[in-house]
Amino acid sequence: MFFANPFKLKKLGVLGMNKRNVYCIGEHNSRKQYPMVDNKLKTKVVAQEVNIAVPELLGTVRMQSDVRNIEKILEGLNGFVIKPAQGSGGKGILVIVDRKDNFFFKPSGEHVTFRDIRQHISNILSGLYSLGGKPDVAMIEQLVQFDPIFDKYSFEGVPDIRIILYKGFPAMAMLRCSTKESDGKANLHQGAVGVGIDMATGKALYAVQHNHPIDKHPDTGYDFSALQIPHWKEMLRLSARCYDMTHLGYLGVDIVLDKYLGPLILELNARPGLAIQIANKTGILTRFDMIDTTTLNKSVEERVAYSIKYFSGTNHDKTKTIK
Repeated sequence: MFFANPFKLKKLGVLGMNKRNVYCIGEHNSRKQYPMVDNKLKTKVVAQEVNIAVPELLGTVRMQSDVRNIEKILEGLNGFVIKPAQGSGGKGILVIVDRKDNFFFKPSGEHVTFRDIRQHISNILSGLYSLGGKPDVAMIEQLVQFDPIFDKYSFEGVPDIRIILYKGFPAMAMLRCSTKESDGKANLHQGAVGVGIDMATGKALYAVQHNHPIDKHPDTGYDFSALQIPHWKEMLRLSARCYDMTHLGYLGVDIVLDKYLGPLILELNARPGLAIQIANKTGILTRFDMIDTTTLNKSVEERVAYSIKYFSGTNHDKTKTIK
């Protein structure tokens, strides 16, 4: 974790909460576009319309009276994910990886029953996990079969890649790896590990947990220095296309890597957080300033090529490293 006064952080190009809210979100994100990203069901529908790969939607539950029919929806499914359409921060997500008769098993090995699942869905519908506590919709999605490349770097959960876009340019990226402490969820606030990723190569740069640097995964013991994300350029292209879909100038794109289907968009975030800078040991504002000086209205390929050329984590001539 780094400690510095506001003037030093500004010199290092570190984006703070106030500037994020006023400048990045307030000036570059039109509020009329928020429903598309705040509602995961709407995001999925729009993404499918423009051929952006997402996990398959297996079913939805919209009314409390429909909860009793969940057995029919889950018939024949051994693995699936139930999540609130308007949830945030990973809250309300139930991951099932196996089933034996009427018992369903979470990644931790804990089992739940149909009664537990019905109660969970009922809680989702009542708005327990939604933004503002509004009534919600429960989504049942296919279970992502995550790529075995991440076996060494995740504990009982699917790791995801967060890419921050600025005006459609991939500006910074990190891998979020679940841990025992985070209960198998890739949520940094709950104890997951954030790994800064080199924009040119997809290789790991640094790793942090609770904002403190670490070298190895706390549960598996594997060194992050050997980690390189496959299909990296494809992920950059996939993320950049989300700008053309949403027209949001400041956007977080969360991607998972399925071993059969390749990169999939998990969700979008119109208010992405700031911890990605700590994982990369680099302030992101410097990169935003560079994007502001280049010609906009570039194609996806041109935006990705620009990011690869100028935002390499080892390119210290153009970006400043946080000590």
